[in-house]
Amino acid sequence: MTTSRTTSARRNPIDALITLIAGRFGSKAKEVERFLKFAVVGVIGFVVDLGTLVILQATILPPTTFLAVVIATTAAFLAAIISNFIWNRFWTYPDSRSRSIRTQLIQFTFISVVGWLARTAWIGAAYVPLGDLVTPLVLPLLQWQNPEIVVTSTLEAKIGSVTAQIIGVVVVMFWNFFANRYWTYSDVDQVESPISQ
Repeated sequence: MTTSRTTSARRNPIDALITLIAGRFGSKAKEVERFLKFAVVGVIGFVVDLGTLVILQATILPPTTFLAVVIATTAAFLAAIISNFIWNRFWTYPDSRSRSIRTQLIQFTFISVVGWLARTAWIGAAYVPLGDLVTPLVLPLLQWQNPEIVVTSTLEAKIGSVTAQIIGVVVVMFWNFFANRYWTYSDVDQVESPISQ
């Protein structure tokens, strides 16, 4: 097993870096490695999520109503769930195979939906006030890129929904990691705690 891990680390620079960092945590190295991989997957999911949101709001779902914001963030969320499940199943937790992929997908989706509900409620409540708060802060940067940009309620809503989404994604990442680690992927090797040594 050590040989395959070493071989895998040589083929993938991200694995090598994660293994190097996690190795500094002694008996907790495997859990740290899983968290770091989960975080990398989260970054990929964040790019999928935010990218989908920005594309939808720039094309077919401008954030002119609460419903449009909810639909766009939900579609972005679903795209990220699919990406995250595939990456976590095959990269973060490749040793989790006592449950079928269907069962794990259902558990993963349930945990993600709970996170989504919390995140969506947060975004729905916060995007307008955050737009009012953040727009004056980012306006000089936007005007530097495009001097003719004019502040509109749609622009404020876009900035507010993206800001709220960023905050929501970070908070929900911790929920998703711990809930999935101890329910969806609870069959992976447990790390010895200092008490059991």
